[in-house]
Amino acid sequence: MVPAILGRHPHDPMAFTQGLLFADGALLESTGMYGESSLRRVDPATGNVLKAIPLPPDVFGEGLARLHGELFQLTWREHRCFVYDEVTFEKRRELTYEGEGWGLTSDGEALLVLSDGSAALRFLDPNDFRVVRTLAVHEGGRAIERLNELEWVRGEILANVWEDSVVVRIDPHSGDVLGRLDLSELPEPPHHDDPDAVLNGIAYDVAGDRLFVTGKRWSTMFEITRPGH
Repeated sequence: MVPAILGRHPHDPMAFTQGLLFADGALLESTGMYGESSLRRVDPATGNVLKAIPLPPDVFGEGLARLHGELFQLTWREHRCFVYDEVTFEKRRELTYEGEGWGLTSDGEALLVLSDGSAALRFLDPNDFRVVRTLAVHEGGRAIERLNELEWVRGEILANVWEDSVVVRIDPHSGDVLGRLDLSELPEPPHHDDPDAVLNGIAYDVAGDRLFVTGKRWSTMFEITRPGH
């Protein structure tokens, strides 16, 4: 599927986007890189940063999820998840986990879902990060590796595939890939001098029934139609 572009908005070209979500009219964004990682609230229309807090310089920010009034922000190799008040960004506690942290989303009800760059997703208890179950993601018998940023959309999990211009639609019960969003034609200027500036970042606006997508150090945030719309 090639989605229609509904709108284009400015995005901070210095933001190494690792996690993205939409809540209460604003985008919440986790940015990465050591010494540059942050948690941000962003005006989706202008790209202006409304609120931001830096992460410690020795951690690399990764996926971001929202559940029960809290924000959960992963780190790449540091095994630390920072938990904040959703409104104030006040840090409430830390959780730990095994392996790397890449993407994070929630089912909106009880569990978080974590990717680590493999073809497996872990469903986690948000209270202690206990692994409730593991889901192997596959398409036609082939494992889909390099799953990265995640977003829960109408009973499906959308996932960026790192270093690819596609988003896969995953059945959260079976792990089957239900389809693909081809985002290779998004009109972001080429980043020939920055191989890390790849597609990454998916946020779903429930009320508007639209997706926001961007990339690491991209200058544009795109509004697109959701799958099946």
